[in-house]
Amino acid sequence: MYIIKVKGKAKIPDYIQLRDEAFVLIAYFRADRPLKDLHRYGLEGKEESLAAVIASLEFGKLQKLEV
Repeated sequence: MYIIKVKGKAKIPDYIQLRDEAFVLIAYFRADRPLKDLHRYGLEGKEESLAAVIASLEFGKLQKLEV
């Protein structure tokens, strides 16, 4: 799974995209909102480590998600 942080403009907030191995979009959520419904993506119980990854991400840089 891959993760990328997308920079918002003006009133559009920053977003996080989760993509599978074929780079197909599987999740799209606001970067400033609490993480919920992570069980849909196989990430339940990893909220704290995912939040740390999101905080350290640079905008526009695709990164392999390893949590």
